[in-house]
Amino acid sequence: MPRIRNDPNFNTCPDYASANFANTRAQLINENVNEEQAIQLLRNIWLANNEADKALWQQQLADDREQQDHAQRLEEDEQQRVDQERADEEEATRKEERKKNKHKYTPILATGIPDDPSITPCSYALRKLDKG
Repeated sequence: MPRIRNDPNFNTCPDYASANFANTRAQLINENVNEEQAIQLLRNIWLANNEADKALWQQQLADDREQQDHAQRLEEDEQQRVDQERADEEEATRKEERKKNKHKYTPILATGIPDDPSITPCSYALRKLDKG
């Protein structure tokens, strides 16, 4: 279906009583239809076509919104996937770095700085204690 370029809500009904539409009116006039009825018939036909165009316009706008929402969701999903890949890659790099440099990443215990001197007996006293 071809796209509607202009909003049919802004279209105005042509003046079918003007001289420009005399030939069109003449084709509709016979012994049962006078000129006023032909003009009204042309207006009714134009209004019916315009209402159909308005419905198609609204459907086109809805389709465009749906396509735009779908494209936006796809873009967001792609961005999430790229972000997740980047996070996974950074995590893998971090794990590899920790694996290579284990001592660099050893946790430091939350103890204070020792301020009392440690008492270590001399080696002579230790041997005496071992012998009993």
